Amino acid sequence: MDKKLLIAFVVAVVLLAAGYWYWKNTQSSIPTAPAPEQANINQVGDSVKALNDSATQGVLPSIAVPDANPTTKTNPFSGLKTNPFR
Repeated sequence: MDKKLLIAFVVAVVLLAAGYWYWKNTQSSIPTAPAPEQANINQVGDSVKALNDSATQGVLPSIAVPDANPTTKTNPFSGLKTNPFR
Protein backbone atom coordinates (compact mmCIF):
# COMPACT_ATOMS: atom_id res chain seq x y z
CA MET A 1 0.00 0.00 0.00
CA ASP A 2 2.88 2.37 0.59
CA LYS A 3 4.01 1.82 -2.99
CA LYS A 4 0.65 2.93 -4.39
CA LEU A 5 0.65 6.05 -2.22
CA LEU A 6 4.19 6.93 -3.32
CA ILE A 7 3.31 6.46 -7.01
CA ALA A 8 0.18 8.65 -6.61
CA PHE A 9 2.26 11.34 -4.91
CA VAL A 10 4.89 11.31 -7.67
CA VAL A 11 2.23 11.46 -10.39
CA ALA A 12 0.54 14.40 -8.61
CA VAL A 13 3.84 16.28 -8.31
CA VAL A 14 4.66 15.67 -11.98
CA LEU A 15 1.18 16.85 -13.05
CA LEU A 16 1.47 19.95 -10.88
CA ALA A 17 4.93 20.74 -12.29
CA ALA A 18 3.69 20.26 -15.87
CA GLY A 19 0.66 22.46 -15.21
CA TYR A 20 2.83 25.18 -13.69
CA TRP A 21 5.24 25.04 -16.65
CA TYR A 22 2.33 25.26 -19.12
CA TRP A 23 0.75 28.17 -17.20
CA LYS A 24 4.02 30.13 -17.10
CA ASN A 25 4.59 29.65 -20.85
CA THR A 26 1.08 30.84 -21.73
CA GLN A 27 1.38 33.86 -19.41
CA SER A 28 4.60 35.04 -21.04
CA SER A 29 3.11 34.83 -24.54
CA ILE A 30 0.27 37.25 -23.68
CA PRO A 31 1.25 40.69 -24.95
CA THR A 32 1.21 43.39 -22.32
CA ALA A 33 0.29 46.98 -23.03
CA PRO A 34 3.21 49.39 -22.88
CA ALA A 35 3.19 51.98 -20.14
CA PRO A 36 1.74 55.27 -21.40
CA GLU A 37 4.15 58.14 -21.64
CA GLN A 38 3.48 61.40 -19.84
CA ALA A 39 3.46 63.35 -23.12
CA ASN A 40 0.69 61.13 -24.48
CA ILE A 41 -1.32 61.59 -21.31
CA ASN A 42 -0.96 65.38 -21.53
CA GLN A 43 -1.96 65.31 -25.20
CA VAL A 44 -5.10 63.34 -24.39
CA GLY A 45 -5.96 65.83 -21.62
CA ASP A 46 -5.55 68.77 -24.01
CA SER A 47 -7.69 67.03 -26.62
CA VAL A 48 -10.45 66.40 -24.09
CA LYS A 49 -10.36 70.05 -23.00
CA ALA A 50 -10.57 71.24 -26.62
CA LEU A 51 -13.50 68.92 -27.31
CA ASN A 52 -15.29 70.10 -24.19
CA ASP A 53 -14.78 73.75 -25.11
CA SER A 54 -16.03 73.26 -28.65
CA ALA A 55 -19.01 71.18 -27.52
CA THR A 56 -20.25 73.78 -25.05
CA GLN A 57 -19.62 76.79 -27.28
CA GLY A 58 -22.88 78.39 -28.39
CA VAL A 59 -25.09 76.04 -26.42
CA LEU A 60 -26.17 78.46 -23.72
CA PRO A 61 -27.55 81.89 -24.64
CA SER A 62 -25.49 84.86 -23.54
CA ILE A 63 -27.12 86.52 -20.58
CA ALA A 64 -26.57 90.24 -20.05
CA VAL A 65 -25.88 91.16 -16.44
CA PRO A 66 -28.72 93.37 -15.21
CA ASP A 67 -27.90 96.71 -13.61
CA ALA A 68 -28.00 96.18 -9.86
CA ASN A 69 -28.64 99.87 -9.13
CA PRO A 70 -31.33 101.28 -11.46
CA THR A 71 -31.19 104.72 -9.83
CA THR A 72 -27.96 105.59 -11.64
CA LYS A 73 -29.93 106.00 -14.87
CA THR A 74 -32.70 108.13 -13.31
CA ASN A 75 -30.53 110.91 -11.85
CA PRO A 76 -29.95 113.58 -14.53
CA PHE A 77 -27.54 115.51 -12.31
CA SER A 78 -25.07 112.72 -11.64
CA GLY A 79 -22.53 114.06 -14.18
CA LEU A 80 -22.47 117.65 -12.81
CA LYS A 81 -19.51 118.96 -10.86
CA THR A 82 -21.69 120.96 -8.48
CA ASN A 83 -25.09 119.98 -7.27
CA PRO A 84 -27.59 122.74 -8.22
CA PHE A 85 -29.80 121.95 -5.21
CA ARG A 86 -27.17 122.75 -2.60
